[in-house]
Amino acid sequence: MHRDRPRADVTAKVDTGLGAIKIGILGLTMLGLAATQVRSEEIITSHGYSFYGDLKYPADYTHFDYVNPDAPKGGEISFAASGTFDSMNPYSRKGRAGRLSWMMYESLLGEIPTTGGAAAADTYGEGYCLLCTHLEYPKDKSWVTFHMRTDAKFSTGDPVTAHDVLFSHNLLLDQGLASYAAAVRKRIPKAEVLDDYTIKFYFTDGISRRSLIDQVGGVPVWSKKWYEETGARLDEGRLEASPGSGPYVIDTFEVNRRIVYKRNPEYWAKDLPINVGRHNFDSIRVEYFGDDTASFEGFKSGAYTFRAEGDSAKWAKAYDFPKVQSGDVKKVALPSGTPPTPTGIVFNLQREDLQDRDVRQALALAYNFEWTNESLQYGLFSQRASFTQGSPLEATDLPTGDELAFLQSLGDLVPAEMLSEPVNVPHVSKPERLLDRRNLRKAMKLLDDAGWAVGSDGKRSKNGKPLKLTFLFNSSSSPTLSSVMENYVSNVQAMGIEIALEKVDSAQYTSRERSKDYDLIFDSYASFLGTGTGLHQRYGSEDAIVSLFNPASLQSELVDTIIDASLQAQSTAEEQSTLRALDRALRYEFFMIPVWYNPDTWVAFYDQYEYPDPLPDYALGHLDFWWYNAEGHDALISSGALR
Repeated sequence: MHRDRPRADVTAKVDTGLGAIKIGILGLTMLGLAATQVRSEEIITSHGYSFYGDLKYPADYTHFDYVNPDAPKGGEISFAASGTFDSMNPYSRKGRAGRLSWMMYESLLGEIPTTGGAAAADTYGEGYCLLCTHLEYPKDKSWVTFHMRTDAKFSTGDPVTAHDVLFSHNLLLDQGLASYAAAVRKRIPKAEVLDDYTIKFYFTDGISRRSLIDQVGGVPVWSKKWYEETGARLDEGRLEASPGSGPYVIDTFEVNRRIVYKRNPEYWAKDLPINVGRHNFDSIRVEYFGDDTASFEGFKSGAYTFRAEGDSAKWAKAYDFPKVQSGDVKKVALPSGTPPTPTGIVFNLQREDLQDRDVRQALALAYNFEWTNESLQYGLFSQRASFTQGSPLEATDLPTGDELAFLQSLGDLVPAEMLSEPVNVPHVSKPERLLDRRNLRKAMKLLDDAGWAVGSDGKRSKNGKPLKLTFLFNSSSSPTLSSVMENYVSNVQAMGIEIALEKVDSAQYTSRERSKDYDLIFDSYASFLGTGTGLHQRYGSEDAIVSLFNPASLQSELVDTIIDASLQAQSTAEEQSTLRALDRALRYEFFMIPVWYNPDTWVAFYDQYEYPDPLPDYALGHLDFWWYNAEGHDALISSGALR
């Protein structure tokens, strides 16, 4: 998996919360296969896995190239979270989980790292053994056997065994997300413990081998003993966390105020090559604030020390306080090698009135990127068009070559205009005024043609039914984002549509988001750089109504077929042509109004941290492979910047 960039003009987040189940939630990437040895019976033995070929790191690697193997251990890094939390179990839909509450758990092929990406942040689609020493599988990938390390231990001191792995796998099927369980059961019909430190998974015949070995290798491993002794459930909200085997454990927490994680001095894997130069902070602290305004004031005062900035107005104007001027606080734009998160205004396609594509197109014309960027965002952004913006998989202009041939092979399933017209791109607006009258006229005609006539009261209705919409919005978001959406709503109202921007607190927002109680919502999907069964979780029809990762509830036979074809690709070139077609199809379906993106990641931090230069492509890594400078901290104390 890759790290998503912090959303621009959203309260920046440093992890995904319920997230870790996004683990892979059947991951958008596969950790495919790379063999170190092929025996005569075609059983492949390897220290890691990648689908198409060679692993970057050989079996005798000593550390990842991008880390500082001599990075000192010590100190604390702290960051902010907005809103509230009432649970330390991130795997349940009940409650609002504390930030980073998933970080104590590890998996066979690399832990669930604090970077939010693959364990090796300079590779894409590769996984390396952590709880395992090696894995074996046949050339056809019909099964996989993991041989586990006998010295792996939970923070309680209990050994991590194959029984725990099988228990965790089954726990996710029985008590995890329904969409996840349904997908896994179809693909992984059987798992068995061969001995205390060996486990074997079997895969369904006749299906793509994508996201199978990497899926089972990426499941977080929990303590079977703890769950059986406590009677706890995975699907319940609770403040008691199950023990993990990872480098950090919970130190203290105060509900809705803070969480402190401390590095486990007895961490069993601290000297393994996969961990050299990583997990360098003695503690990681999360400070909670009611909203982004309070959070920023907390950063200025030194209440926390690292901030990923998502508000363009703050980035442009607010970082002129004395600590920045003196150099005590560093303000840095860091490059990212991943496509920006596909964020935007998402239509709930379960709503009858929004199933008309012309209505959605009309609503999109109310968004004026050019005015918004210049007037509210200081010209700092570009407009996003693609679900994999800036990558080789981005669809451009008309389909040609292999992409065209592939689309033509799908016959009548592909709308004629997808073949004959350039790929869908965002409309252009005039930046001089919020309401672009040319686009307003286009929108009005689309609505008229769709049967939504303007009555004597200036409101649109159809067969006596008014066009009324609710736009769900998290009140803890940044003031800039709030202003952007308020202006968008104003333009929609100018079309004669009754629309309400419903600002609710974080707890209500989470509850309504999960139940899809909205017409429109500012939300995101996942970008992609490769194929995987996770694409069905996010964009597929089968679980669209219940999937938390498909906020539009998109159901498209065309999209499903393209994803299936990408899973059957036999080469990188074939995979890329099908994924370009996927980007084209997603943009044709038009279930989201794309907004803006930032090619860099904006961060500010107190000058007591250091990081590798250059950074790896797929992770910022501030909670993973940055480190603490004690002399810098002492200087901050001496200057009064920190207390």
